[in-house]
Amino acid sequence: MGSLADASGRKYRAALPIFDDERLNDLVRVVNALLQGKLNAVGDVTLTANAAATTLTDSRIGPNSFIGFMPTTSNAAGALSGLYVSARTDGSATLTHANAATVDRTFTYVVIG
Repeated sequence: MGSLADASGRKYRAALPIFDDERLNDLVRVVNALLQGKLNAVGDVTLTANAAATTLTDSRIGPNSFIGFMPTTSNAAGALSGLYVSARTDGSATLTHANAATVDRTFTYVVIG
């Protein structure tokens, strides 16, 4: 097996594509991407201006999903302390936040589970 290193220098075993079946080699590539943090679990959302809630629609969201936020604008950084997920269902979540006129409260989010 090969190895992969993360930013801290820790090494992880990597699977090698040694199978005759191309589908298995594809699976190996996916596993290696996951080991490198390529989860395909992120998106972007902008909070609705002049409203106290925003609906986040994403097919990866479920009733028990964890949704984390990273502000990508200055106004989003200011809004982060008052932002919370007040409801989750299959395919969407309700984000509750302060009512503000700013239109650039944009976040990158991650959905896990």
